[in-house]
Amino acid sequence: MTAEQSKSLQERYAPANSCWGCGPANAKGLRIRSFPRGDEVVAEWKPEPKYEAFPGVLNGGIIGTLLDCNCNWTAAYHLMKRAGADHPPCTVTAEYTIKLLRPTPTDNAVSLSAHVVDLNDDRATIEGTLSAGGKVCATCRGVFVAVKEGHPAYHRW
Repeated sequence: MTAEQSKSLQERYAPANSCWGCGPANAKGLRIRSFPRGDEVVAEWKPEPKYEAFPGVLNGGIIGTLLDCNCNWTAAYHLMKRAGADHPPCTVTAEYTIKLLRPTPTDNAVSLSAHVVDLNDDRATIEGTLSAGGKVCATCRGVFVAVKEGHPAYHRW
């Protein structure tokens, strides 16, 4: 694996991004690191006790953030590929729904995966999962939109 391949999408395309969930520049954030794998974008993240809702179980808001950020990067990556561009567009979440299927244990890393359901020039519908201990604990479906000049997030990457 080359040094470039070992960089996450966030590190490669948005190293100055300060997003609390996935920004490499946010030292106090979750710092999710997403990687393309075939048609999916995947990530692993290790919970800490400070992110628990109660002992041994991950907080639902943290679960939502993990899924939102990995799905957003899935959208950005696939919009970039569709356009044949060398840099992803800055995308934001237009809507997303989380289903919490079972408690998410915090004793080991959680795995995230996301894939495209629908894609056009400036938006993508993405479905994602969060698994722990080999079981799907939460799912997500969202719409992510590439922003244009004038939007407050336009230059965030």
